[in-house]
Parts: sequence; structure tokens; C-alpha cells
Amino acid sequence: MGINMVIDSAGTHDWHTGRPPDERAQAVAARNDAPIDHLRARPVRTSDFRDFDHIIALDRDNLTNLKTMQPSDGSARIALLLDFVEGRAGQDVDDPYYGNDEAFEQTWADVVAGAKALTAKFS
Repeated sequence: MGINMVIDSAGTHDWHTGRPPDERAQAVAARNDAPIDHLRARPVRTSDFRDFDHIIALDRDNLTNLKTMQPSDGSARIALLLDFVEGRAGQDVDDPYYGNDEAFEQTWADVVAGAKALTAKFS
């Protein structure tokens, strides 16, 4: 889309720090020609709120956590991913972790829809 941006991923908890994405997520990504097996989990850092213009949460629980974590000098705008998708504002991307392979496919579809809408906003 010709947009120059830096994208990173981080969690609001440190449960999986240093670990690769779930194998089911890796499989969905690979099927969609977007391998993610090289990624490793990391927690959100205080500096992220200064280093990034936007921090996007996938669900309201993480949105609340991010707002609580944001330092007073943090300038990043925090929003839900699906807020950028017409007709989906306020909706969560479902966490597929306890679901089956289809749950990972649905999460992939939601994240792609959000990413397309987000990039369209800034292109």
C-alpha cells in the first residue's frame, strides 16, 4: 500500500515471553503466505507508548490493561483493532487459544480485516 510504518507485537502479560506463536497460529499464517515462526513473544514496554503512534488492542480487556499501563508522557493513541472496521466498532477479536483450528481461521480473518481497515485509514 506504499505506507512506511513499523509494526510490532506485544502482550499485556509476560506469560509467553520468548516463546514462538502458537503452532495453530503459525499454521494459519503459513497457509496465508505470512510466516510468523520467527516471532517471539514480548510484553508491552513503557517505552512503547512513546515509540509508537498507535497501540492497537484486540479485545477490551487488553484495551483496559493498555490504558492502565500508559505512562503520563506516553503519546500513543490506544484503540481496538475492530474499531477501524465499518460496523464492528467496540467488538473484540476472539482469542482462539482454547478453540479449534477454525477459531484460528476466524481470528486470522478478523485481524486481516482490521489491518486492511487500519492501513486504509493511513494511506
